[in-house]
Amino acid sequence: MARIISFKTKPVILGTGLICLDVVVSSDPKQPVYYWTGGTCGNVLTILSFLGWRAFPVARLNGDAASLRVKEDMSSWGVKLAFAEQTPTADTPIIAQQNTYDKKGNPIHKFKWTCPKCGAWLPNYRPITIIPAQAVASKIENPRVFFFDRVSPGALILAKKCKELGAVIYFEPSAKGDPKYFLEALKLAHIVKYSKERFSSLVHEFNLRKAPLLEIQTVGRDGLLYRSNCPKTKLSKWIKLPAVEVENVKDTCGCGDWATAGIISKLCAKDGVAELESKSLEEITAALNYGQALAAWNCGFEGARGGMYQVNKRSFDKDISDIIEQGFMKIKVTTKKLNSDGFKKTICPACVNK
Repeated sequence: MARIISFKTKPVILGTGLICLDVVVSSDPKQPVYYWTGGTCGNVLTILSFLGWRAFPVARLNGDAASLRVKEDMSSWGVKLAFAEQTPTADTPIIAQQNTYDKKGNPIHKFKWTCPKCGAWLPNYRPITIIPAQAVASKIENPRVFFFDRVSPGALILAKKCKELGAVIYFEPSAKGDPKYFLEALKLAHIVKYSKERFSSLVHEFNLRKAPLLEIQTVGRDGLLYRSNCPKTKLSKWIKLPAVEVENVKDTCGCGDWATAGIISKLCAKDGVAELESKSLEEITAALNYGQALAAWNCGFEGARGGMYQVNKRSFDKDISDIIEQGFMKIKVTTKKLNSDGFKKTICPACVNK
């Protein structure tokens, strides 16, 4: 098994959680269907690779058509797949995103977890198991961040090891899962980010004696709330940061993942948890604002990472700079046409086995 090597110029992030194949169906019937890497963990790691990090997913991707497409897509963005095929391998989760409009003409998206052809349930998430997690943990060197969005014994093994090595533990839960593992994840985490629609304050709900260094609540179009327990910026009350105003939204899917990647890139790139602990209130606020700028930019494209396939890095950096300076996002008409990736294979395991 390969070993993660420390690079001074490129920070390392290790992550495990939902990595899936997104099947993106555009609201424009003239557009082809797109097959892109998705899932919270998959998006965050791929975005960070785009931002200049060395990203290592720990997953159970096998040789099915969906996993091959996911691995091909992640590799094209520089994601490192040394730990992406842990045994026992499993079918890659598949989620179909149907973009459409509501009665008022506002863009909306719906998710489907069944095959449109045969009606069978598409594969669901399967966490890494204990023994492979221990093997990966023995190979980790100097990570800046460990990210996870699902709790499991394997994920906790990796989180503990990375914490011992001085990494920031970033936990972004979508559901509680096993209460025992969930509580352990909260205790390990330095940064916890979650939707207020799904949870109240996790620190108070679980009666944590020690709060994470940074607790972030997202509140949809109203922006986010945060409070800090960092040594220089201890805050008992929530601070609200309004969302960036966006003109003519195309799709909001994946905006939380862009915000997370932006926050990580600004708070943890140089020295892991030691760097996070040294941040001032102004620096934390600037990092959160940067994350919100990335989320606003993403609203201009369909799919959780659709903009990455239409805008080069230089144009992206210019767009983000403009958003931060102006305080709003005006959707631009992109001149680059997004072509089909030519992926035509049957991705539903039930259809393949018929």
